[in-house]
Amino acid sequence: MGRVTERRRVLRIRDGAVGSRPDTLVAEEPLEIRLNGKPLAITMRTPGDDFALAAGFLVSEGVLGRGEELANIVYCAGATTDGSNTYNVVDVRLAPGVAVPDISLERNVYTTSSCGLCGKASLDAVRTTARWPIADTPPVRVAPDLLAALPDRLRAAQRVFDRTGGLHAAGLFSADGELLDLREDVGRHNAVDKLIGCALRSGALPLSRTILLVSGRASFELAQKAVMAGIPVLAAVSAPSSLAVDLAAETGLTLVGFLRGSSMNVYAGEQRIALGPRGGRPE
Repeated sequence: MGRVTERRRVLRIRDGAVGSRPDTLVAEEPLEIRLNGKPLAITMRTPGDDFALAAGFLVSEGVLGRGEELANIVYCAGATTDGSNTYNVVDVRLAPGVAVPDISLERNVYTTSSCGLCGKASLDAVRTTARWPIADTPPVRVAPDLLAALPDRLRAAQRVFDRTGGLHAAGLFSADGELLDLREDVGRHNAVDKLIGCALRSGALPLSRTILLVSGRASFELAQKAVMAGIPVLAAVSAPSSLAVDLAAETGLTLVGFLRGSSMNVYAGEQRIALGPRGGRPE
């Protein structure tokens, strides 16, 4: 569905001048994800790429790891009491023989556009359920200059952001800086799920020689999604959380934060950063 933006009339005040004008806003609507017909999670998202979002969410939860484990995804007809389809409910059907983890049927998850997880139990869960351990052999090597160029490349490709100013972006890059895919959403975790879900459905997992760049901060949840997809490098334009750093250190993920201009902080996995002759050694 293409309900990415909506128009609203606003009162605009500029330098004392007052006027009324229409404004373009990013759309935000709930999406209920069902697994084999049973409710699993509700997330607030920007409509579009809903099937990829659902598939990527299930990769992050350890339910899916290969495209052939997914039978199909459909919008649920009769999603309202009057039988109409809101296109806000999707049902993911697993292929015959694919086991459904107990948590997927016992837990009902509500996530917001800025949610995250925390605690040692979360670290243990990622360690035990990751289908694709980070295994880039030989290791990906990324020069700081290449990383520094990625935010501008991501921003230049954000078409909906130009119209609304209200979307997060997730970009998947090759090791040499080529933009492979870009997804936008009101929630940065949804944008990442859309990327990973597209990769699952096209048979591209694990994403073992790629760089994931996210707008905003790097939460534990985003680090979790990178690890679950086998992505070796996660970069963010803002700060990481302490638990994201812990997860990166435990799993071998390279985590870069405050990627702005030519400066950045490397919080874990510095072995993948190719420092030049003047770069010195990490202290």
